[in-house]
Amino acid sequence: MTRTTLTISSKNYSSWSLRGWLLCRMAGLEFTEKPVDLEDPTARQELLLLAPSVRVPRLSHDGVEVWDTLAIAEYLHEIRPEAGLLPADRVARSHCRSISGEIHSGFYNLRSALPMNLKARHSAFKVFSGARPEIARVREIWTECLEESGGPFLFGTPTMADAMFAPVCTRFRTYSVALDPLLAAYCETIFDWAPMREWTDAALAEPDEIIELEVEF
Repeated sequence: MTRTTLTISSKNYSSWSLRGWLLCRMAGLEFTEKPVDLEDPTARQELLLLAPSVRVPRLSHDGVEVWDTLAIAEYLHEIRPEAGLLPADRVARSHCRSISGEIHSGFYNLRSALPMNLKARHSAFKVFSGARPEIARVREIWTECLEESGGPFLFGTPTMADAMFAPVCTRFRTYSVALDPLLAAYCETIFDWAPMREWTDAALAEPDEIIELEVEF
């Protein structure tokens, strides 16, 4: 049987790696992590948001190579439909796909202004104006989902949308973005989620640092 691997980069900095990893955990897939060298120019470009990478996350499973987080999510849904990566209800399923695609393809200002860094905490961070409408849009998405589903996850139980938005929760914590109680509770749900705790523990133990992302704001 072909060994299943998931190629990822830094657990502290790589939001795309986190998404792919969470999706595989949610699907119950047994896999071996295959980290890329952080000194590799392609890996550094991805982490510094200079260019997308086709290398991370990258799932190798049963003779199939899948890259791009949404492609991995849909592939996992195909092979493990019982995992519930998408809601059973048709309307909720289309909504889940829509917001997952929205965070996947947009929010560049938010990514640039609030790079993922699980080890850092900035208590008085000034968010530049270009990112504020995107933060407001995240609040709107979360509020709509949580009020409709009743929580604690966006669609009640964990779905691909939670994997897609998990790095945003970490960004909001790192840069002290104010949230109302409903949304703050959602972020705490994500932080207390078993696969997220596993990832975070590993990220905090990582020795590597990307100096460009360790600027004191």
